[in-house]
Amino acid sequence: MRAVDIIRKKRDGGKLEPAEIAFFVEGVTRGTFFDYQASALLMAILLRGMDDEETAWLTGSMVDSGRRLDFSDLAGRKVDKHSTGGVGDKTSLVLAPLAAACGAIVPMMSGRGLGHTGGTLDKLEAIPGFRVDLSPAEIRDSLAAIGCVIVGQTAEVAPADKALYALRDVTGTVESVPLITASIMSKKIAEGIDGLVLDVKTGRGAFMETIDDARRLARSLVAVGNRAGVRTNALITAMDAPLGQTVGNALEIVECLETLKGRGPSDLETLSVRLAAEMLIVAGIAGSAADAEARVRKALASGAGLQKFTEIVARQGGDARVVQDYGRLTPEPARRRSVGAPAAGYLALLDAGRIGRAAALLGAGRSRVGEPIDHGVGITVRAKPGAHLQAGDPVLDLHYRTDETLALALPLATGAIAISPDAVIPGPLVLEEIR
Repeated sequence: MRAVDIIRKKRDGGKLEPAEIAFFVEGVTRGTFFDYQASALLMAILLRGMDDEETAWLTGSMVDSGRRLDFSDLAGRKVDKHSTGGVGDKTSLVLAPLAAACGAIVPMMSGRGLGHTGGTLDKLEAIPGFRVDLSPAEIRDSLAAIGCVIVGQTAEVAPADKALYALRDVTGTVESVPLITASIMSKKIAEGIDGLVLDVKTGRGAFMETIDDARRLARSLVAVGNRAGVRTNALITAMDAPLGQTVGNALEIVECLETLKGRGPSDLETLSVRLAAEMLIVAGIAGSAADAEARVRKALASGAGLQKFTEIVARQGGDARVVQDYGRLTPEPARRRSVGAPAAGYLALLDAGRIGRAAALLGAGRSRVGEPIDHGVGITVRAKPGAHLQAGDPVLDLHYRTDETLALALPLATGAIAISPDAVIPGPLVLEEIR
């Protein structure tokens, strides 16, 4: 088998065979499929696409490039949730402890933020001492002890994905649905889970800006998951405006804790409960949507979800006192600057993409892998789309350290706001279900 023949075949619109895909993935993992050849094949896949079978074969080969975690000896169904990324998207930190409190085993492998989207691991590291780099043995011990762990991808899981993503990032091939599917699902299948819930975002703050693109991705992800024996459902959810009221790592931890205490914003609570309920359904713990939501609501109202979050923090080396003392998250408070409504009227738009980029410029995110972030900066949303405002009423609060970062972020934050003289009715949070 030769790399050039595989490249030509896909370039000309042919369907790759399992052996050809395995040859490609193994070569990328070992370094015998050179970067320039891999880049050419990735571009051919972007332009020519892959059918469901090819995508499933690519995913399987990427799973086989590393180690499959096996938690079959632990009693209970293992289930995870994955989001395609958004602004203020902090549901993992609410739903993981809620699902675990309802009896699910949740081995959650999460990622870091890049660009305008936030990362679960970055948010958790705002908690002093919190460890996200647990070994497979430590992951197993945490699952056995408390039923939940939230960690980064281990080096043993789908190493081909790390090599391929690095190439996709610099060759303009990130947007390919088959490549996105294989990247996400290879890591999830290798986790050793029985069920998976996907939150596919669409809108101004999402990678999939149109509902059609989001639908194509959701269907691809669900098809590959179920083909691999992982019961998989997806929700397509709106990401035109930030979710909840905060964007930024420590700010979002506080908001999640407030939500687990029953005092959080309604959109964050509603979506977190809905996704946690879906996790109970795919795990076989609840037989219906009504039963699943009732169980999750009970865990929220009783404080069981908050207690589970506290156990997760303590188990992974974090300072659990932050659950009641938020000051431990940001010992050095940031400065604050408000951005007001430019005119009287109804808030018609709060552009999540612009707000996410503004938060990153303040230091809450990164523009390249490995760049340090400031956990204490970010943006607070003071008004949501549909609100009636007077000119100058606060819409956003920018939490910043330096005048330089404020000057960079302020134009984006100001440009994220649009006012209409006519009443605005916000659209639904959940747009579609793919089962």
